[in-house]
Amino acid sequence: MNSNDSLFDLSGKVAVVTGGGDGIGRASCLILAAAGASVVVSDLSLDKARDVAAEITGAGGRAAAVECNVLDSSHLARLIDTTRSTFGTVNILVNNAGMGGGGRENPFNIDRAYVERIYAINVFAPWELCRLAAPLMQESGYGSVINITSMSSINTSPSMAIYGSSKAALNHMASNLAFDYGPMGIRINNVGPGATRTHALASVLTPEIEARMLAHTPIRRLGEVTDIAAAVLFFASPASSWISGQTLMVNGGGVQTLD
Repeated sequence: MNSNDSLFDLSGKVAVVTGGGDGIGRASCLILAAAGASVVVSDLSLDKARDVAAEITGAGGRAAAVECNVLDSSHLARLIDTTRSTFGTVNILVNNAGMGGGGRENPFNIDRAYVERIYAINVFAPWELCRLAAPLMQESGYGSVINITSMSSINTSPSMAIYGSSKAALNHMASNLAFDYGPMGIRINNVGPGATRTHALASVLTPEIEARMLAHTPIRRLGEVTDIAAAVLFFASPASSWISGQTLMVNGGGVQTLD
C-alpha cells in the first residue's frame, strides 16, 4: 500500500502527451510535471509544444517538445523513439489529440474521407501509440495509458454520429486492451470531458447555449481544463494502481446536451 504522500507522486516517471500545446493537453502536461514527471509535449504545432515545455522547465521541471502529426505513423514512431532517447523510457501516455464534433457532421454534407480522417485521429493513432509505448512501459515496470474521450461517446445528438462513434470506439477499445496490457503491468483508462472551456468550445458557445447546458448540470458551471487534467493525474498516478479498462466522465454530474 502506498503512503498518502506517494499516491500522486510521479517522480522518476516519463509522460508523453499528444496535443499537448493547448487546452486539455497543456493542462495535463503542467499537472503531470508538477507531480514530478518528465514530460514530452507533443503537438502538431512545434511552437506551441515548445511554449509549454518552456513553461515546465521555467518552473523547475523537465520537459521536451516534439512536433507530431498523429496521422503519420512515422511521426508516432519518432515520438516514442525521441522520448526514449531523451528521458530513457515511457511510463505514461496521454492520448489527447483529437478532432471532430461540434454538431457539424450532417451526414449528407460529409464524405468517407472525413469519416476515415476522424477515426484515424481519434482511434487508430491512440491504438498505434499504445502498441509502440507498451514494450517500454513493460520494461520499466510502470505503465499507464489515458485516452481523452468525450461525453459524446455516450450522448446522442444530431450531426455528431462520426465523432461520437469514434469516441465510443475509444472507450470500448480501452476496456478490451486492459486485458491485453494488464499482464504487462500496464493500465489503460479513459477520461471523458463534458463541456469544458477550451478554444473549441468557445467557437460555438453563447450565453444562451451555456444556460441550456447548465440546466442539465448539477454542479452549476462548465468544466475547466484543470478539472480534466486532475482526472488525468489520477489515472497516471499510483492512486489508481488497481483501476484499468474504465471510462471516467468528468461532467459536473450531468450531461451538457441541448433541449
